[in-house]
Amino acid sequence: MKIAVFGAAGRIGSRIVTEALNRGHDVTAVVRHPENYTLELPHLRVAKADLFKTQEVETGAFDQDAVVCSYNYTRGAAPSTITEIAVPLIYGLKQAHVKRLLIVGGAGSLEVAPGVQLVDTPDFPVAYKPPALAAREALKIYQQEKQLEWTYVSPSAEIAPGERTGTFRTGTNQLLKDANGNSFISMEDFAAAIVDEIENPQHIRQQMTVGY
Repeated sequence: MKIAVFGAAGRIGSRIVTEALNRGHDVTAVVRHPENYTLELPHLRVAKADLFKTQEVETGAFDQDAVVCSYNYTRGAAPSTITEIAVPLIYGLKQAHVKRLLIVGGAGSLEVAPGVQLVDTPDFPVAYKPPALAAREALKIYQQEKQLEWTYVSPSAEIAPGERTGTFRTGTNQLLKDANGNSFISMEDFAAAIVDEIENPQHIRQQMTVGY
């Protein structure tokens, strides 16, 4: 398949690129500063695009089978940008006639009890609350989208670089925990789950999550 990854230079985006390439897909790494993107591999091309500009999203997504948006706001940018990119991303894909979209989301919108989301719990870290709330607002925008075949992919409560085991669980909108009550996924297995979902869609127009 032909897969474009927006935010390909990031920690999660780069792992999605690697995972997709290792499975034989043709990957377009879409970044704002291609001059700083140094990865050179067969079946990989680099494109420049700004997610805030519909026309550039269209160009980056053109002729792709699926698009992954792995945007994370950088220092100096407001957490609200997580929400702000949703509309140009949606319109850009529609203009490019690409239907399949996977969004790397946050865990804050996952339920920990009926009607209670992780971001609203008393122990949720204060520092992570603004981006978590922005990601939840972005999810609401995607949930209103009826044409694109989107999937909003939330990690576990904790996600960090680690091992690619290939063994993990997936769910929908409820936080996954292991037998000890921990909620964790490695970035490598998270990337594997995203490419799995591209190859074998199970969560069209749904939130999904990945955990051990």
